[in-house]
Amino acid sequence: MKCSEFLNELTNYLDGALDAQTKAELDGHLAWCHNCYVVCDTTRKTIEIYHNSELYELPDDLRTRLELAIMTKCSAHKKSEPPSS
Repeated sequence: MKCSEFLNELTNYLDGALDAQTKAELDGHLAWCHNCYVVCDTTRKTIEIYHNSELYELPDDLRTRLELAIMTKCSAHKKSEPPSS
């Protein structure tokens, strides 16, 4: 199995939505491919962290400062880009 094939099946793998043979092939790939293992493990942990998270409403003053900082950064970035042809 190639890494690209593994990555195409990652969502189904993490959701447990694979037949036994495909799951076994993916497990085998993870056993020797460190890069895919890291991607899979990191994705799994990220899902676990955010699975039961509640949305946190930012205080208005923080939201305003954050929006201003983002807009300032974007504006500065646009000014530094070369003109498009």
